[in-house]
Amino acid sequence: MKTYRKFACAFLILTALVSNGCKKILEEHPQSSIVPSFFNTPSGVLGGIAGGYAAIRESTYGTEGFTAEMDAGTDDHLAGGSASGIQLYTYNGINSSVGGAGFGDAYRAINTMNGVLEYGKSIDLDAATRKQYLAQAKFLRAFWYFLLVQKHGDVPLHTAFITVPTKADTRAPAADVYKVIIQDLTEAAADLPNTPAAPFTGKAACKPVAQFLLARVYLTRGWLTNNQADFQQAYALFTDIIANKGTYGLDLWQDYGDAFNPANDNGKETIFVSDHNIDTKYGIYPLGQAQGGGPYNLLPWFTNFNYPNLSGINSYESASGSLVTTGAGGMVRDVQYGRPYTRTRPNSDPVKTGANAGKRYVLDQAFVNRDVDSRYENTFYTAWISNVATSNTAGAANNKRGISYTMVPGVDTAIYMPATNIDGAPQFVGTRPFKGIVIPPKYWNNNIFPSVKKFMDPSRAAANFNDPSTRPVVIWRFSDVYMLAGEAAFKLGDLGNAAKWINVVRQRAAFRKTNTAVQNSAAVLAMTIQPSDVTLDFILDERSREFFAECQRWLDLVRTRTLTARVKAWNNEAAAYVKDEFMLRAIPQNEIDLVTEGPKMPQNPGY
Repeated sequence: MKTYRKFACAFLILTALVSNGCKKILEEHPQSSIVPSFFNTPSGVLGGIAGGYAAIRESTYGTEGFTAEMDAGTDDHLAGGSASGIQLYTYNGINSSVGGAGFGDAYRAINTMNGVLEYGKSIDLDAATRKQYLAQAKFLRAFWYFLLVQKHGDVPLHTAFITVPTKADTRAPAADVYKVIIQDLTEAAADLPNTPAAPFTGKAACKPVAQFLLARVYLTRGWLTNNQADFQQAYALFTDIIANKGTYGLDLWQDYGDAFNPANDNGKETIFVSDHNIDTKYGIYPLGQAQGGGPYNLLPWFTNFNYPNLSGINSYESASGSLVTTGAGGMVRDVQYGRPYTRTRPNSDPVKTGANAGKRYVLDQAFVNRDVDSRYENTFYTAWISNVATSNTAGAANNKRGISYTMVPGVDTAIYMPATNIDGAPQFVGTRPFKGIVIPPKYWNNNIFPSVKKFMDPSRAAANFNDPSTRPVVIWRFSDVYMLAGEAAFKLGDLGNAAKWINVVRQRAAFRKTNTAVQNSAAVLAMTIQPSDVTLDFILDERSREFFAECQRWLDLVRTRTLTARVKAWNNEAAAYVKDEFMLRAIPQNEIDLVTEGPKMPQNPGY
């Protein structure tokens, strides 16, 4: 969050001390210098809240392990050629050493919020300001517990500030965790202002943020228990946010692509973010040669294929029909196209067996109607413009074009990656020689695939192309309010309203700035669905179109209890290994091992 701009760095240092003293709820090394009196002043309370926000960026949104957990092992993502934690992608050999990103940091933040709530009630502030501070803490405690209960099910539940270490702990039933989350968010929504207010500026929690999370909690619990009252509560909250969007300063951009314009990161479509600002008031955020596993926003790089090494102008098709990349490339690594980690790729592999045999999920199921739906072109790069001058001489070895030319940086296309197979690839488009290379779907594999462009960060200096992104990671967008309202209506059996809310998102996706008004009207009509079109599979396909790579997919499939079926239907890598037990991630084994007194903490089945 862009918060506390007027406060000194000392407060974050204080927060770090408080947080580190409680980093693991079972830690056996008491920090006697950390005392509750830290929370008896406004600065201490603000420092604690800042720590709750800082923990989000340190171990979850934007970081490598968490991003893999949210996208890997689903229907629309597969492992890239340099994927780390391959068990998350395939479930083959998965164990309790993977899948626990953010677990310890969650309890560090929760314990800090417990301290704020316990001791902050008596701080020397006017009642209204104190109420807002405590509401922030309630929101953050609920945020962390909801993430934990979605990922791990039954988890330790602590609502009192822990100052004395213990070697014993137990897992509370998920139902009890949900009760605490709902109470915290209900109270937070009642006490928070309609829009972010100083000192909690930027996209910090405010009333609609708490309402949105509360609605999502009700919806998720409803799927678990099939409780219609929960779906009704969720629907009422989602539609209330929509009805009051003007008051809350929330809305959709007319153009889907504008939701990912860096200038709009904190704009009207953004509900909540994980800040990755380099301002030291938000904690240390070192730049330069950032490696995976650090507390950085590396989201733009995980879904990048290695475009500099795989853009050889002498590339050709082998006798077996695969792409052989050779010769000097038309690309070097730069700021615009990002650092190629090649961790995760869109699922564009043809399904091997079953009813979907031969179909590619991303191309044939999710991003269909690409002529009227703008989301494919706004999600993936289809062309890479050359950024290095490269020559190719007719008659040279492997020059199969029969022409001589020089690649003009900033003008010529070095890589063209169409969504359909075309004749002449990789040297020609049809019979016309092509300066760069053409890479249609038949050549795509775990090293060659369309890169996601929604998160790219052009703000870095040209020489700093290896730096992590300083853009915020947008956790929730306003289009999700419409999509989840439609999902809640679907679960209530109200297909009319389900189609109504989903159509808002689909009709926005029909808009293109390059279209005429007549063309846009025709596209809107083509994108409009009827109530009879709404099924659970349709909703999940629509969520893939709208939120691809936005760290939602695994949670979507877990919430709707469809992980096993969807992975078996679409994911060649994981179909043989996925099981219903994997709708929960493991409790990290190091946390299990810390319980050495009393009953042993049980692990989730399957690990």
